[in-house]
Amino acid sequence: ASASEPHDDGVRGRSPRAVTGSLAGRVAVITGAGRGIGRAHALRFAAEGARVVVNDTGADADGGGGDEGAAQAVTAEVLAAGGEAVASTHDVADWDGGRAVVDLAIDTWGRLDVLVNNAGILRDRALVNLEADDWDDVVRVHLRGHFVPTRWAAVHWRARHQAGEAVAANVVHTSSTSGLFGNPGQTNYGAAKAGVAAFSAICAEELARYGVRSNCLVPAARTRLTEASPGLGAVVAAPAGVRFDPWDPDHAARVAAYLATEVCPFTGATFLVRGGNVALLEPWRLGAGVERDGSWEVDELAAELGTLVADDDRRRPSPA
Repeated sequence: ASASEPHDDGVRGRSPRAVTGSLAGRVAVITGAGRGIGRAHALRFAAEGARVVVNDTGADADGGGGDEGAAQAVTAEVLAAGGEAVASTHDVADWDGGRAVVDLAIDTWGRLDVLVNNAGILRDRALVNLEADDWDDVVRVHLRGHFVPTRWAAVHWRARHQAGEAVAANVVHTSSTSGLFGNPGQTNYGAAKAGVAAFSAICAEELARYGVRSNCLVPAARTRLTEASPGLGAVVAAPAGVRFDPWDPDHAARVAAYLATEVCPFTGATFLVRGGNVALLEPWRLGAGVERDGSWEVDELAAELGTLVADDDRRRPSPA
């Protein structure tokens, strides 16, 4: 059932076609789908047979402004290719906006099967120069922007489960190496993205009872955000004269599409994707330690813990 009254927030439509592909017949909401990785998700999901809510406020990379044309343009691309899509400019970090984008999928196609949380902004500054609004706005868009639509989608899936339906739903979250490994100048963004990874893992635990799988994607791809990240612009630039582009966002979109399939057998996983490389990221885990019967003296800890950290082999993957 819809969580609120029907909403119509842009272009909606459907084009007759034979529905085939790994996501045939599934209904997906994709946030931040007007550009970059989100756009790649929307196009790939539609190509795989999904019906897609293309959600994007059209905000600038720093969260300012707004352009309804971003979501509508991607929706038009999907329709032109014979897919089914509806545009949404709801702010998914807003309580009512996140509810409305879920309702839009339900009101248009009668159900929701997949939520891809992808919307994000950047306000990169050294910590000593970071203002409160820079922190609050980035955490709001990324972390609250994951929480709110996931919460309303979970309400929908719980209701279907309680009505006796065998639910096979999926949530795909978007984290970053900045959150999982750290990156100077991104304390706000990194903290939010670390929170997203934890949120995904806990959703996996809580929502499994309703037939919902929650997994997390860490994409290393060329977007306006990575192009604006310190030191990344030249790294992610499109290669000249090379057929294979490892920074093409479609590589991440293909993995997201698999994580959105009804047959995806696992939940609670996080994957780093760059080009053709897909790697499982391990969550926080206990490493090597020191132990004794009784308390440690401070000077003893200075020697023991210093050696322990020095011996730790920390491998940082390609930035994203």
